[in-house]
Amino acid sequence: MVADINHFIIYLREIKKTSKNTEVSYQRDLIQMASFLGKQGIMEVDKVTKTSLNSYILFLEKEGRATTTISRCLASMKAFFHYECREGLISRDPAELLKAPRVEKKAPTILTVDEVNCLLSQPNGDSPKELRDRAMLELLYATGIRVSELIHLESRDVNLTVGYITCRDEHKERMIPFGKVAKLALSAYMERGRQTLLKGQESDWLFTNCSGKPMSRQGFWKIIKYYGDKAGIQSDITPHTLRHSFAAHLLRNGADIHAVQAMLGHSDMATTQMYMNYAQKETVRRNYAGAHPRS
Repeated sequence: MVADINHFIIYLREIKKTSKNTEVSYQRDLIQMASFLGKQGIMEVDKVTKTSLNSYILFLEKEGRATTTISRCLASMKAFFHYECREGLISRDPAELLKAPRVEKKAPTILTVDEVNCLLSQPNGDSPKELRDRAMLELLYATGIRVSELIHLESRDVNLTVGYITCRDEHKERMIPFGKVAKLALSAYMERGRQTLLKGQESDWLFTNCSGKPMSRQGFWKIIKYYGDKAGIQSDITPHTLRHSFAAHLLRNGADIHAVQAMLGHSDMATTQMYMNYAQKETVRRNYAGAHPRS
């Protein structure tokens, strides 16, 4: 079954032109599925049934996997078996009628402005690592980009003179402005930190780890958790927390929702509207606190 999965991944890369992150995610999910099925004595793709896939989903639930994780695994399975069926490698699609678990939408974690300021002030030294960390955190909050976009930025994507970055994916690109604080942090990193981290190597990547290699998602996740703990922030901080906070703070301060949608790269306005709802509630709360005589 592993060989079939590898052929599917090649199809995603060469025909569908999917991103590297998508390939890695699909391959990981499908290899884990194959491992589970193999322990049940199911080694060939044409031996997989809807019942065996349901057993795998139940196993994931018993393991305590999040519904979002299970839904993603199911999407990987559906794509894989649809491909196998379309290619004539199996006669029926065992995943066709499988249903994903219902995902309860959690309200995003949004930091207060004071919490953001405290977080961003943590890397305050002048070492190459702290210059890099400060630049990454400032840029993430200044632009609201995804962590995958942050770690894949190249030096050519930053225009310090005008103050904007260019984010690209396989479908489109968007230009996002940033302010003077992020500009100062980026300038300091690029002038006094980046070359030291590169250790004489050449690299297009804007941000690297301490070995001069590209920064990974896990590496940045550890960075933001470290500074969140150092700042004493009780909320569960992830790299996406600063994206949520960026959008909510802009809208609360009167930014146009269409402009925020464009900066975030949302195709659906309903996704951006979620932050508007938060901003309106926060405005009501502040108005009450400022006006009620016993607030």
